Amino acid sequence: MQTATTSFIMLSKRSSSASIVSFCAIKLTTALSTPSILFMACSSVRNNKLFVISTAAKFFTSLSEKENGKEIVEVDIQRGTDRPYYLAKKGMRPEGVYVRQGYSSVPATDTAIRRMIKETDGDRFEAMRCLNQELTFEAAKKEFALRKVEFESQQMRTLKLVDQDNLYSNLGLLLSDQCVHTIKVAVFQGTDQTIFKDRREFTGSLMQQMNDVYDFIDFRNQTRATVEKLLRIDVRDYPEIAVREALLNLLVHRDYSFSASALISIYADRIEFVSIGGLMPGIDLEDIMVGISVCRNQDLANVFYRLHLIEAYGTGMGKIMRAYEGMEEKPSIETTKNAFKIILPNINAKYETGKFSAPKAESITSSAAGAEKNLSDEERVLEYARSHGIITRNDVIELLGVSTSTASRVIRRMVKSNLLKQNGKARNTNYTVINNKNGAQ
Repeated sequence: MQTATTSFIMLSKRSSSASIVSFCAIKLTTALSTPSILFMACSSVRNNKLFVISTAAKFFTSLSEKENGKEIVEVDIQRGTDRPYYLAKKGMRPEGVYVRQGYSSVPATDTAIRRMIKETDGDRFEAMRCLNQELTFEAAKKEFALRKVEFESQQMRTLKLVDQDNLYSNLGLLLSDQCVHTIKVAVFQGTDQTIFKDRREFTGSLMQQMNDVYDFIDFRNQTRATVEKLLRIDVRDYPEIAVREALLNLLVHRDYSFSASALISIYADRIEFVSIGGLMPGIDLEDIMVGISVCRNQDLANVFYRLHLIEAYGTGMGKIMRAYEGMEEKPSIETTKNAFKIILPNINAKYETGKFSAPKAESITSSAAGAEKNLSDEERVLEYARSHGIITRNDVIELLGVSTSTASRVIRRMVKSNLLKQNGKARNTNYTVINNKNGAQ
């Protein structure tokens, strides 16, 4: 910040005991980093002190010297407390916010504007004024309407999407269609990040991202079916409640002051949810596991609470753990200074990797250790399809260790021989076992 000196001519009334000062040249020393129109009223000069009223800043004055026969009044103006000051028609953008640079006023940079907002509003990202005041809320309105919660101007103010000056806060930005924060989701082949099978980046309102990401994961959350006597048992790879709570935790507790995307990685044996922002100061992982919740984004959490998405009582982690109750696999949590990761294990992964012998309706092999090596490709495909209920082309590729074209040939041959029945089309295609030549399953 630099100091500028400007000369003004100011008319001052005299008091009964003071000498007449018809015109004063005022030497103005300012530390203001942003422009503001200063409305000053000079009441009197008494004991070498000039009493001035300003709506924008505090003044410290002194009658110090004479120049060209005129009294010089030095006015020291403190920095304003409600920065940034901006032109109403331009908004809080570089073209509407100016700072002093030497003897000139120049547009402020986006970084400088954000710094001034942070100094004025505090460190809470969601409570700061949004730089973009041209926001729309189509996705948020749909979500509020779906959950029968009003979303009018009064409710927006109550929920703190709009501040006392009728300006959108960063919380408003997060729920708006113009939200700049995203979630990246990737599907990998196997258990590492060597080969991508699919990837997407979800944008828009957090409400839109929440629904789209859940649908993306749910589509890939396969169901494994087993049959014990006359009872069919369906088990999904990941408990739906665990996926839901992990996703909501990523959305609500993320540190949005960072621009990096949140990450969700889907592997053959697990899903990892990585949100930006570590644990809040003073909170340990053990505190989280016993149900203590210190929310980074209190106003955002309140919105999700009003929409009945969370209980705001620190129950999320408990729900995730209970979803895996009675199972060998357990969720795990990893934290760093700036990241929080929830890992959900794939319940059915052990059957696919051969670490566990799954129940079968009927078996075509013995349980001898080396028996599988003596099976034909068709027999191995049939065994897999019986134990899992269905089989896909990708399953055949991994099971037989063959190329896509070879897997397709094996499947076509088995369909033509009435060993397998094709269900669905395109990406939704799967195959089930036909138990007799009449086609009964």
